[in-house]
Amino acid sequence: MPFADWAYAGYILWLCAGLADFTLHWREDLAHTSGWAESRLHLLQLGLMGAGVLSWLYLQPSWLVLLLLALLAAVHAVAGYHDTRIAYPLRRIGPLEQHVHSVLDMAPWFAVVALAGFVMTDAERAGAMDWHLALREPWPAPGLQMRMLLPAGVLVVVPALIESRAAWRARTG
Repeated sequence: MPFADWAYAGYILWLCAGLADFTLHWREDLAHTSGWAESRLHLLQLGLMGAGVLSWLYLQPSWLVLLLLALLAAVHAVAGYHDTRIAYPLRRIGPLEQHVHSVLDMAPWFAVVALAGFVMTDAERAGAMDWHLALREPWPAPGLQMRMLLPAGVLVVVPALIESRAAWRARTG
């Protein structure tokens, strides 16, 4: 199986881990325990990883893009640490959720390493690696954009918004 197929399978598994995490949060009644304090960190983490996916999808491979992706992964890890610090004293974080968090914590780093090892190396061999930010040329095909963005929207963005809405409502009403 080509690298792109393996990478896409890993991406879908990562999104499924995100859905599993939101399902576990719902089961543990996050809205009424750690609530908005934790949920807003989930939105931050989702925004960081969303920025990474969009950067990879729409920006030309470059050393600066790779550095940006590594920085987003690092900030995501820090936000994840604070997420757990907020949740731990207020709600149960069972073994399954801890394992799901392991996937969510490691996947961004695996993506950075894979991009550095495969995609960026190919671009470097072609003489296309530099330190500039530029939009991809050619622009990603509509089918690729849909395969990347639609599952993300369905599997993590919608559940994150549902969780955040419930946590916000529990906070204010």
